[in-house]
Amino acid sequence: MTLDAFIDALPKVELHVHLVGSASVPTVLELSRRHPGSTVPTTEEELRRFYSFRDFPHFARVYRAVNQLVREPEDVATLVLGLARDLAPQGARYVELQVTPYAHHVVGMPMREVTEALDLAARRSLAEHGVEMTYIFDIPGEYGEEAAKVTLDHALQEPPAALVGFGIGGIEQERLKYRDAYRSAFSAARAAGLHSVPHGGEMTGPESIWEVIEGYGAERIGHGINCLADPRLVAHLRETQLPLDVCPTSNVCTGQITRIADHPLPRLLEEGLYVTLNSDDPPMFATTLAGEYRVAAEAFGLGKEELAQLARNGVRASYLAEDRKQALLKEIDDLLAAGN
Repeated sequence: MTLDAFIDALPKVELHVHLVGSASVPTVLELSRRHPGSTVPTTEEELRRFYSFRDFPHFARVYRAVNQLVREPEDVATLVLGLARDLAPQGARYVELQVTPYAHHVVGMPMREVTEALDLAARRSLAEHGVEMTYIFDIPGEYGEEAAKVTLDHALQEPPAALVGFGIGGIEQERLKYRDAYRSAFSAARAAGLHSVPHGGEMTGPESIWEVIEGYGAERIGHGINCLADPRLVAHLRETQLPLDVCPTSNVCTGQITRIADHPLPRLLEEGLYVTLNSDDPPMFATTLAGEYRVAAEAFGLGKEELAQLARNGVRASYLAEDRKQALLKEIDDLLAAGN
């Protein structure tokens, strides 16, 4: 079996992908035509130029512009189902989709209607595409106490049936001023049984990773690539095997890494850290989940065994039911045995 065929057939989970960032070009064009008058282009050529990012703040502005097209519960369901449709042919079986309730709150969508749309879309994703869809509610980190309160209220008062985690994303440099509010929100979410899966160490240094570990009780960390600047943190991550959800193409497109060849993924693996492979905002970065496995193979020289191990890592780090984990792990092992 060729490496390309192996990657296509490899059973995968997607642990780090954002609702709005998952919108394919056809889906965004559908929304921009459904809601005219926004700054988002309505032709494919212009939209692809729109997705050329200068740096992370510019990416955040583009992301917000696309987010403003999500105005009705029907739009939320359209995005979820579009992601399931896109992931199914890539071998993806299970997704933990990051949803930002605050973004829906500010455009006036009631909690209950957002939740109903998420529930409906999760059922249809499994029935129509064979993709099990679960959700992580994340705070946009630059919006402070109100965003933390809205996100937590939605998670506790009107959660979708498939809500598994609580996170935080956005511009990491803005979080420090709201530290106590964010710590409090994570404490309440964890007390309610939600898993803590914050971003950290994407655009800031090791200090933001220590904060999500010590202040938010992180069980998995989004990105975490800047951990390598702190040997004590690397030792802690190695000892605890705290998973890092790594998204190589994303880091290049948002300017965190200059070239894919400079990405620290190989070093993270050499250090014995627990890494999962994910796509973050795939259409915005002209990638896919399977595409990230191809990047790992082509840019970093990973072979079938190493790629299979990344897929296993994703399964084990997920919040999938144990019997489903074991079934997927067996599928991965069987494919590897057949493909060698």
